[in-house]
Amino acid sequence: MIIWLASYPKSGNTFVRSLLSSYVFSKDGNFNFELLKNIKQFPDNSLFKQIGVDTNNEDEMFKNYINSQKVFNNEKSIRFLKTHSCFVNTKNFRFTDRHNTLGVIYIVRDPRNIITSHSHHFQQTPKQSLEAVLSHQYLGKTSERHCTTYVGSWKLHYNSWKVYEKFNRYCLIKYEDLVNDTEKTFLKILKFIAHLGRVKFIYDKEKFRNTLETTNFKNMQKMEASETFVEAKEDKKTGEKIKFFNLGIKNDWEKFLDKEIKVSLEKELENEMKELNYLK
Repeated sequence: MIIWLASYPKSGNTFVRSLLSSYVFSKDGNFNFELLKNIKQFPDNSLFKQIGVDTNNEDEMFKNYINSQKVFNNEKSIRFLKTHSCFVNTKNFRFTDRHNTLGVIYIVRDPRNIITSHSHHFQQTPKQSLEAVLSHQYLGKTSERHCTTYVGSWKLHYNSWKVYEKFNRYCLIKYEDLVNDTEKTFLKILKFIAHLGRVKFIYDKEKFRNTLETTNFKNMQKMEASETFVEAKEDKKTGEKIKFFNLGIKNDWEKFLDKEIKVSLEKELENEMKELNYLK
């Protein structure tokens, strides 16, 4: 059964994937970028190819979301999938169903910090990133592996996945908590996975410690400097890779956002930001 690692883009999903791939898929908890391949991003081209669906035909792709998950799924074990998709029907086709989904780990981040990270990653102005966060957008194919995704607005995205709360199959993870107290927050994630009932919660102290040490932000930056990180984008002007692990723990949106953008964002997302204690 699938556990979704769901988030709006630039919210810290890669951090959670790194922690989980290191702890679940390595022998000793020591992280390397290759381990991330154990947690695919959905929609993923390879899953659709297995059922003969051409992902260039978006209607056929959306129509076969659930069929592609059936191929990937294994009811006897837990499978993780990362997604930036909004949890809504896309062109009248369902994103997933109860036969394929076991639970959701939803990663959320202060949308003001998303603006700064989004702007850097997609090489846009803060104003363009603001428009993207507030609009109902699709993300086009970002690579040969990743397919078109309906992201929606930040507001719709955040609220859409909360439907799993009523089934007690929803774990909300704030990026800020993940950064400020990684140990406590990652334990929360592991306990949630155990709560879903498909695996026995086994706490390996040494493996857990190795996971925390090798996935810290400074180490990830060091690794990115010495080897290629495939998810990093190329600079449109120079062709060089843009640093993926850039703003990270600084979270200093106040240095980057002007007052107009800040006010517009807070006005539009006031209820959600107060709910998450990003606004008083």
